[in-house]
Amino acid sequence: MNISVVIPLLNEEESLKELHDWIVSVMQSNSFSYEIIFIDDGSTDDSWQIITKLSEANPNVKGIRFLKNFGKSQALHAGFAKAEGNVVITMDADLQDNPEEIPELYQMISEEKFDLVSGWKKKRFDSYFSKNLPSKLFNWAARKTSGVTLNDFNCGLKAYSNQVVKHIDVYGEMHRYIPVLAKNAGFINIGEKVVKHQARKYGKTKFGMNRFINGFLDLITIWFISRFGRRPMHLFGSLGVIMFIIGFGFAFYLGVDKLFINPTGRLITDRPQFYIALSTMIIGSQFFIAGFLGELILRTKRQQQRYFVKEEF
Repeated sequence: MNISVVIPLLNEEESLKELHDWIVSVMQSNSFSYEIIFIDDGSTDDSWQIITKLSEANPNVKGIRFLKNFGKSQALHAGFAKAEGNVVITMDADLQDNPEEIPELYQMISEEKFDLVSGWKKKRFDSYFSKNLPSKLFNWAARKTSGVTLNDFNCGLKAYSNQVVKHIDVYGEMHRYIPVLAKNAGFINIGEKVVKHQARKYGKTKFGMNRFINGFLDLITIWFISRFGRRPMHLFGSLGVIMFIIGFGFAFYLGVDKLFINPTGRLITDRPQFYIALSTMIIGSQFFIAGFLGELILRTKRQQQRYFVKEEF
């Protein structure tokens, strides 16, 4: 199979039929073998009924339905697990991503041998202050922190080789950082393509301003995992040593001062240096404990429960 198109969605009943027909037209005109995988992330409208009807009319359409809303990352994870195509294309269901971009994205993966190609919505039709400006700040911070030089981490239109999607683990809200996850997994041939962005035709966006706050928090998580995910003691141990040395230095100074310099002076517990020494030594010990726990957790296998599938075909 040439292409798997993975489409996570939430309450997009108005756009699904039009999006499906558009994708099918592109696939047929380019003679691609394909599948379209819709992941219904707990929709409360008629999205699943429409997906079911599309599947009955087109055997290339497949569907996954969650019991409730688990988030875009979990939906992509389920879609990646099911995808069979040599090239996997992800796109949003709101018709803001243009299926006409699929042939060039496919070519960049299959012929130019990119591991991953991310879309770049260079010209956007969203509000500048509510979406464009925060997005630019977010992308700048992501570039500086991750070392992946993409202009648009948030673009839902991306292409992957099948090997990439089978080797990365998308969880939490990490869908924004799939290129970073791919890079950390060893897939370093990452490209970017300017894609057309279209104004939203139906409904309204499912993401608010909180996505940028969550995005920056996830960015810190990605940075930490990239740098210290396999060696947490290197970070926490270093901080623990620094804090413990500071505390021990104050304690040593207080001891020398009380024993040899000013034995008749104030009690050690009446001096602020005592509390600095006590606090820093306790904090240093806690950093050490955090590092040890991190190392133990890394060596403990655990099964994470990500999502519950209600129906699938």
